[in-house]
Amino acid sequence: MLASVLIPTFARSDKLVRCLDCIAKQDLNHSQFEVIVGFDGPDAAAQAAARHTWDSSSATAPLHIVACPKQGYTLVRNQILAQAAGTLLISLNDDVRPAPNFLRTHIEAHAALQARGTDAIIVGSSPFCRREPESLLDRLVRSTSLVFFYDAMDREPHNPDRDWGFRHCFGLNFSADLAKVREVGGFFARPHLYGYDDIELGFRLASRFHLPVLYRPEALAPHDHFYQPQDLLTREHHLGTAAWHFARANPDFAKACFGRDITQPDELAYSRAFVARERAAADRIRESFLQLSNIPGSSVDGDHEHTLLQMHLQQFLLLKRWIWRSALLEAADAKFSIAA
Repeated sequence: MLASVLIPTFARSDKLVRCLDCIAKQDLNHSQFEVIVGFDGPDAAAQAAARHTWDSSSATAPLHIVACPKQGYTLVRNQILAQAAGTLLISLNDDVRPAPNFLRTHIEAHAALQARGTDAIIVGSSPFCRREPESLLDRLVRSTSLVFFYDAMDREPHNPDRDWGFRHCFGLNFSADLAKVREVGGFFARPHLYGYDDIELGFRLASRFHLPVLYRPEALAPHDHFYQPQDLLTREHHLGTAAWHFARANPDFAKACFGRDITQPDELAYSRAFVARERAAADRIRESFLQLSNIPGSSVDGDHEHTLLQMHLQQFLLLKRWIWRSALLEAADAKFSIAA
């Protein structure tokens, strides 16, 4: 089984170099994988740094550098997907740090499924790295479901056969049969669109091939990414914009993901009423949210850490929903304006 490791990247040379250094140190025969890095726009220095890192390591697996026009990471993913020679796709972000057994764990998980005559999407663990000093925002991101759901997955007794569903097909650390990924059309891609591309692919794979999403926490690749409060608010805006485009392109996915057709007039009317009604509350919460990076993470230390973190998370959910719905409406209004 040959694994094709796909990594889209842009303007994060230092993180990409650390990621490649980790991949070069994998504890399996390097004839079992290839690495394809797609650069989203011109970046000669980063390409040279990536090549130097690989050539200076003990890696014998092939590294392919693909220079793409500036178009957004989803289009880059599809471009490098087309060049993959493997039978297994392993999707990574450029800012993860795979443990030495990372690739072996993914490959062996699929081999074990094949021996049973089954198949699945395999999701590994990519918890956020810890930095010191840690802010309360860092702690919230690392220890709650503010961004990903690893906290909830790790609290459950580990059942290797549990299907976690397509919403857990996280693009920074998952693997799937490459032929099946191609058969369903690869990643849904639009220029400079952020979000949902990974779980929407998971949805199509599950729908077409009845693939479960299985969690293998031992496929560990910590996520070297840190947010400021405004970063998370901007991220939520991007997700609201993307939600509109994904719902238009794949209504079945949108209904499964959001529980309803968010493009319908009654849903848009609900969002308009929500945004108008909750604007003042969202503004008040925003003021508190923007201060989270100034509060030490140690403020929730102790026996009640989990409860306190969940209380903080719940406090900010209304703001997240307000921003998401506002962006959804902006995307919808832009569509109707163009149509008119």
